[in-house]
Amino acid sequence: MAKKSPKKPAQPEKPRVHKDLDGLEITINNFGELNMSLPIDKINEFLNRTVDDKKLRHRDDLEELPGRKKDDFDEEEDDFDLPDDLKRELEE
Repeated sequence: MAKKSPKKPAQPEKPRVHKDLDGLEITINNFGELNMSLPIDKINEFLNRTVDDKKLRHRDDLEELPGRKKDDFDEEEDDFDLPDDLKRELEE
């Protein structure tokens, strides 16, 4: 029988991140604390610019935040289809 060659330990791939967060690495130390390679303020600025928070859509003071415009938010609620039997019950 031929001997199997020992497998090389796999190098963990770096996760893909947004180009604005290039270089972000997050680790957890022995105490359960998060260690990040970027300052939390930079991460929060990125999240404020790119993520729509549904709970904050209708607040008037959002215009004052940098990177936010009032036109960025939809005024209508999320629509979803109800099953036909529930639609009939609501119409009655």
